[in-house]
Amino acid sequence: MTRKSRRLWLVVACMIGLGSAAALTLNAFSSNIVFFMAPSQVHAKPPPADRTIRLGGMVVAGSVHREKVKDTPVNLFDVTDGQAAVTVRYEGILPDLFREGQSVVAVGTVNPDGTFRASEVLAKHDETYMPKEVAEELRRSGKWDPRFGKAPDAASWNTMTAADTPKKPATQTPDGN
Repeated sequence: MTRKSRRLWLVVACMIGLGSAAALTLNAFSSNIVFFMAPSQVHAKPPPADRTIRLGGMVVAGSVHREKVKDTPVNLFDVTDGQAAVTVRYEGILPDLFREGQSVVAVGTVNPDGTFRASEVLAKHDETYMPKEVAEELRRSGKWDPRFGKAPDAASWNTMTAADTPKKPATQTPDGN
């Protein structure tokens, strides 16, 4: 073997090793990524039932219902982005700052019936904070322009009551998309 061919094989072996390491790393990351989705995105293209997502929006005024099942608090509420609403079911104690008309991010999965089963609920920490993803979705839907002050209270929006918020059933195609 000439010196040039040995060098070529060494470069090829290094590229294969580097490519394999990158593929393994990306594969490990892809199973741990949690995407943010707004309620209108969930209705338009529901994620697969086994995919964990973050659902963000405003809690619809008048939609919070609390009950107890075998000493476990069960909370049902609707989250909206102004375009659509998704019913969220959360078993556990909600954060102290959780209120109707406030922004919220819920982590969990979408059930086949279109409801969202949350494993974690995150509420804002003061009257001016809003998660970046929620603010972006409100801007995109035309419900808020940050140049004109803080985001409006969801109870003041003309379609943000439990009776008026459009609810579309989330359906999945047979291939899970």
